[in-house]
Amino acid sequence: MFDKLLGDLDAQHLTRHLTEVSTGVAPTVTIDGREILLLASNDYLGLAGHPDIVHAATEATRRYGVGSGASRLVSGTLSPHKDMERALARFKRTASALAFGSGYLANLGAIPALIGRGGLILADRLCHASLIDACRLSGADFRIYRHNDLDHLKALLSRRKAARRTMVVTDGVFSMDGDLAPLAELFGLTRQYDAELYVDDAHGTGVMGQTGRGTLEHFHLEETVPFHMGTLSKAVGCAGGYIAGTETLITFLLNTSRSFMYTTAPPPGIAAAVVAALDIMQREPERRQRLWANRERLCDGLNRLGFTIGASASPIIPIIIGRADRALTFAEQLFSKGVFAPAIRPPTVPESTSRIRVTVTSAHTAEQIDHAVTAFRLAGESIRLI
Repeated sequence: MFDKLLGDLDAQHLTRHLTEVSTGVAPTVTIDGREILLLASNDYLGLAGHPDIVHAATEATRRYGVGSGASRLVSGTLSPHKDMERALARFKRTASALAFGSGYLANLGAIPALIGRGGLILADRLCHASLIDACRLSGADFRIYRHNDLDHLKALLSRRKAARRTMVVTDGVFSMDGDLAPLAELFGLTRQYDAELYVDDAHGTGVMGQTGRGTLEHFHLEETVPFHMGTLSKAVGCAGGYIAGTETLITFLLNTSRSFMYTTAPPPGIAAAVVAALDIMQREPERRQRLWANRERLCDGLNRLGFTIGASASPIIPIIIGRADRALTFAEQLFSKGVFAPAIRPPTVPESTSRIRVTVTSAHTAEQIDHAVTAFRLAGESIRLI
């Protein structure tokens, strides 16, 4: 049976394979014994290999061990976990925060706890898979609105029954297109129709906003949206996810979020690493400045070559190819020229929108960005895309 199913995937050019990265973090890694420029990492601020963060993780591991030994509500809440949550609350300027093993688990735990049967969820069509899965798991009625289409969302809100519990769910930064949700307008609609707004800020945390606190800071909505969700595995350079908000909210989730209650606590070394990473993020704003300078340099180069990068307003830059087979060929051409940026294909993105999803970091140099632009030119010419 599985041979046939895999054959069907292969015929559509949708089979996936794991690429072993043997050494290094962005901006270069070693693959098959070859050093290659990485343009597919979410380590936006170049923190994953920072020596202070590695030291914090190592020292906490020496003191507390590798594993936490139990769920947080049994005996798995170690001092580094509480230190991490206090640091997250300070960073997000909220009263409290709750950490999860991953951003996926944060969404799977929070959304079904916040809304259930009898409620209504309206989610953007391009929401991350974890949000879609969480919405379905909640048991609430679930509807999709067209991507960033405020008129469509308003029509759906206006048709609901009066006083029905309703939640609008969106990414802050969309992970495959790199564009932003119109959060100010979304908040206005949710207030008008007495609904709640849930923002997944996985790709905004550490990147967006004047001080890097995320997309809500970017849109000046931090004090009006009651709960903030984000991850620790992207700009923070570690692993995990979080919900930040009021003490009442966090206490409620601690008691109702199944993906928090029924899983072993994250490793204490990771928790200590997060504390160190948040400190570095705030005391070294030049990392974010370099990130945005690199992003502009790469976007300018790709635009000059005539590539279609859509409405990207973040360090996520999609080069739309179209067919899955062409995207695979394009990625192979890039790799042959020293750039690792894999093809993204359905079901991760809609049909006929296969792409190369480039992510730039603060660790890239100007010379590396220019090398990448040259590689894209040669790869684009080879498949007659430009």
